[in-house]
Amino acid sequence: MYKRVRLKDTVEVPPRNLADVTEERVRALLQDKLEGRMDEDVGSVVSVVDVHDIGDGAVLPNRPGVYYETEFDAITYDPDMQEVVDGTVVEVVEFGAFVGIGPIDGLLHVSQISNEYLAYDGENQQLASSDSNRTLGVDDAVRVRIVTKSIDERNPRDSKIGLTAKQPGLGKHEWLAEEYEGRQEEEA
Repeated sequence: MYKRVRLKDTVEVPPRNLADVTEERVRALLQDKLEGRMDEDVGSVVSVVDVHDIGDGAVLPNRPGVYYETEFDAITYDPDMQEVVDGTVVEVVEFGAFVGIGPIDGLLHVSQISNEYLAYDGENQQLASSDSNRTLGVDDAVRVRIVTKSIDERNPRDSKIGLTAKQPGLGKHEWLAEEYEGRQEEEA
């Protein structure tokens, strides 16, 4: 879920920028420092949007910059357990598909995609069912539920998000549309 949060952090202003300690400069330094970083409390920092307060600067021994305590607003993405999200398949591997959900990817394990057996087709980068001729490949839009979450702040790329699509209303958008059309025909 995307959120706008108020945060506090310390930013180092290098000596070359000491004459220009403005909200714009501090925001740019905060963006360089924080955007794309993962934090267990707030999730992934997507963007620093507003700087509200720049405290007094502090000089530390043997450090060239000046350190300012700042208060600012940031847009973050923090996936909630059991949250239903739409995403796009970014990679298909033998054991499942990686789905881009916001600024991070989650794993949709092959056992969590369908009740049908899905075989890996490496040549076409897709998982395919021989029963229904359904396929799941790169760039396919899917609706999934977040079922596991393990955030690694030190190495955000090692964070793990587990997904499922085996519940009613979840799966590849194309499959959901086919199921909806089938129900409409039955009712008519």
